[in-house]
Amino acid sequence: MKINNIVGETNGLPQRKKNRLQNYDYSSCGAYFITICTLNRRNYFWNNLEKNNNLTQNFELSKYGKIVDTAIQNISLFYPSLTLDSYVIMPNHIHLLLFICSDENGRPMVAPTISRVINQLKGTISKQIGVSIWQKSFYDHVIRNNQDYEKHLQYIYENPMRWQYDELYVE
Repeated sequence: MKINNIVGETNGLPQRKKNRLQNYDYSSCGAYFITICTLNRRNYFWNNLEKNNNLTQNFELSKYGKIVDTAIQNISLFYPSLTLDSYVIMPNHIHLLLFICSDENGRPMVAPTISRVINQLKGTISKQIGVSIWQKSFYDHVIRNNQDYEKHLQYIYENPMRWQYDELYVE
């Protein structure tokens, strides 16, 4: 048996970086910043993208963007233990700031995992559109404190204005 000395490789094949925190319960109370990208970063969600070179926050959602918007706004209807704090729909990805809540006594309510919520959201949207438009996984960040929360909230609000400089920008 050949053993590679290169970290991150087994049998000559690179290993994918783990997306999630090891041993973390993604159904526990807290805040989560989520990014979900479209397949091949294709621009599905804004109309007249080529005309928006000098972007402001006044962009027009496409037909698919409106479907995504409705699905996002309905998350709390399907998952009462989740609160949608803020979100933005970009041309080829979305950002969500979600809270998993506790009841009035501070006990966690029964909540699905973040993975389950995102997979169901993606599935609902794909079903309405008629085809899957999503990349396989998603990015998550567990919000650690107030400063971290404020940083991610500001990122959501400013993201449309910075679209051309965004790491997910594709012409």
